[in-house]
Amino acid sequence: MSDQESNTKSKLPSRYVSVGPKSAPHRAMYYAMGLTEKEIYQPFIGVASTWNESAPCNITLQDQALHVKNGVKSAGGTPREFTTITVTDGIAMGHEAMKSSLVSREVIADSIELSVRGHCYDGLVGLAGCDKSLPGLMMSMVRLNIPSVFIYGGSILPGKFKGRDLTIIDVFEAVGKHASGKINDNELKEIEKVACPSAGSCGGQFTANTMACISEAIGLALTHSAMPPAVENYDSNNISKIRINYGENAGRAVMHLIDQNIRPRDIVTLESLKNAAVVVAATGGSTNAALHLPAIANEAGIKFTLRDVVEIYKNTPYIGDMSPGGKYVAKDLYDVGGVPTVLKSLLEGGYIDGN
Repeated sequence: MSDQESNTKSKLPSRYVSVGPKSAPHRAMYYAMGLTEKEIYQPFIGVASTWNESAPCNITLQDQALHVKNGVKSAGGTPREFTTITVTDGIAMGHEAMKSSLVSREVIADSIELSVRGHCYDGLVGLAGCDKSLPGLMMSMVRLNIPSVFIYGGSILPGKFKGRDLTIIDVFEAVGKHASGKINDNELKEIEKVACPSAGSCGGQFTANTMACISEAIGLALTHSAMPPAVENYDSNNISKIRINYGENAGRAVMHLIDQNIRPRDIVTLESLKNAAVVVAATGGSTNAALHLPAIANEAGIKFTLRDVVEIYKNTPYIGDMSPGGKYVAKDLYDVGGVPTVLKSLLEGGYIDGN
């Protein structure tokens, strides 16, 4: 290893497992995984995803992580991929398993922290698809405070039934209509078969899309990255080209953050948390955000409580007619410009801090 390569790692956590004679056993393990000497002496980037087959929210994340890794490599880093759990509300709620949901957020945050600390990664790109996995990942980023970029897996495409868009909430409502005799068995079955036509997270402004908007508003995600759908079209579950681009850009961005020593606690401030709460209220987002924003703030040592969130909600205009309270789905918001369009409107109205 040259002096220049040694200096590259002189202030990075991965020096403990890659530099000097004492790290020979560690390097032996990296050689076993096919890394070259050059790759071992580059910054190590954890690429954490909540990929699994528990729900459609997560099934594209492995493919998206591949493009993140390509971006890291192109910018001179060495990506190390790992996964963690999710518990998906769309399947877990309505029965005993619903008790597993909120606690999964803490397990996700803890497991990512353990993996990153245990392997001395220098930066982190996190990919999440549903419910508690988004705040869990953001909490771990702020807790670890190493250069980090968040990537959302993307929304599902809307289902179609009798000329209108459907989301998973329409299926739950159809169950109630069926119980009251307003629709029959056949119509219920038709609705359940078409409501979720692709991979991706639930299409309304539920927890996943709400927290995705927060990731952009708070500054942990790349601009415009929250709202593009997970997949290209209804005919396949291949990830969309724009999500391929965002994955690669996220990999390059985390290397830039390392170079500039920009960390999550430089980005997640009281002002950015307030901005995020305004975006939630303005889009009719999930009330779960009122639990998750204070939890993210707590990881940064910032006092931002449920009461603070509620006060912001009270003073924010509702400008996005989003499902479940309204008629539009995540793809509709994407089609009109995504989160930056919301931020621009709120900035012009004086509701967010433009700094």
